[in-house]
Amino acid sequence: MPHRLTRPALPLAAAVALVGGVLVFGATDRADAAVPDTITLTITNNSGRSEPVHLYDLGTQLSSGQQGWADADGTFHAWPAGANPPAPAPDASIPGPAAGQTTTIRIPKFSGRIYFSYGSKLDFRLATGGLVQPAVQNASDPNRDILFNWSEYTLNDSGLWLNSTQVDMFSAPYAVGVRGGGGTTAETGHLKPGGYTGFFDALRAQGGGWGGLIQTRSDGTVLRALSPLYGVETGALPAGAMDDYVNRVWQKYTTSTLTVTPFADKPDTKYFGRVSGDVMNFTDSSGAVVTSFRKPDASSVFGCHNLLDAPNDQVRGPISRTLCAGYNRSTLLTDSDQPDTTPGDFYQDAVTNQYARAIHERMADGKAYAFAFDDVGDQESLVHDGDPQAASLTLDPLN
Repeated sequence: MPHRLTRPALPLAAAVALVGGVLVFGATDRADAAVPDTITLTITNNSGRSEPVHLYDLGTQLSSGQQGWADADGTFHAWPAGANPPAPAPDASIPGPAAGQTTTIRIPKFSGRIYFSYGSKLDFRLATGGLVQPAVQNASDPNRDILFNWSEYTLNDSGLWLNSTQVDMFSAPYAVGVRGGGGTTAETGHLKPGGYTGFFDALRAQGGGWGGLIQTRSDGTVLRALSPLYGVETGALPAGAMDDYVNRVWQKYTTSTLTVTPFADKPDTKYFGRVSGDVMNFTDSSGAVVTSFRKPDASSVFGCHNLLDAPNDQVRGPISRTLCAGYNRSTLLTDSDQPDTTPGDFYQDAVTNQYARAIHERMADGKAYAFAFDDVGDQESLVHDGDPQAASLTLDPLN
């Protein structure tokens, strides 16, 4: 089945728009935009692996809304028409660097992904609705036994947003960076020494089905851990993994009030949640009900969707993303004022998103996109610059 594109998670203060069905960072047009049509992306292979690396730059061209790919020079190529059943896509691969080497390509004004794979090229297909991307939660996906990963990015007239993401899976480690016009460089995504194997060891030791998220190849190679959302969807993780915590939240806010202040730059905008039966109603300062949520299940919590849907508006979406962060980090019982932005408060309950906890504990700077709204409280692994001169992607060791 077609893969769900993970939304490049968005800082609350940034402008956002939908372009060709893709959520775009900083989408405000600027007459004085100085961002060039392409910038360089240097890929450094510090993985220590001997297999060839294959690169892909896939996404939506922001000037046209067309989906396609870019070659090593940053030239855009639109996908041809798809078929049913999906037909093989044109080979969009770019040769990557050998171990210890670098490769520099140019990336255009896209909202999309930079994929990289070790050993084998990825299998992309075109359906009548567009590109079918790898969906390794499906046992029959042709990419299931390939070691690969991806970064998400938006480059537009307002700058570059480039992230390291674990929203769908935790796999081959990498870091991202950007150099701005002032010469400053930002980088994120590196693991602590031993963090890669340490993460998988932590899931195996956790119990409760969390080790079931790990996928291995027949030769014993550990390939990835699925996100808990996909774990629930595939039956690898119990569907009731968050029920105990959600039930306790429901009980608490039947007799007390949950206060949500969703915008850091608007501290006077507050919403007040109380549970009535199977619904949590939120009111504004006048007492009017502005939105309501039914009791979420684990899929809704881990995916920040379904019963915790977050539309691109100024009320329900911001409340929902705050709730999503609170459920995944298990801070809703210990702090009635949300969001709780103190990392030391996160993942302290016995019932929590153990996948996200294990990732954050092993990141060198503590930052990650371990679930869709991990940017609440600035916990995301994202670099941004309004005047990007160059970007980088570093393939790190699997140890």
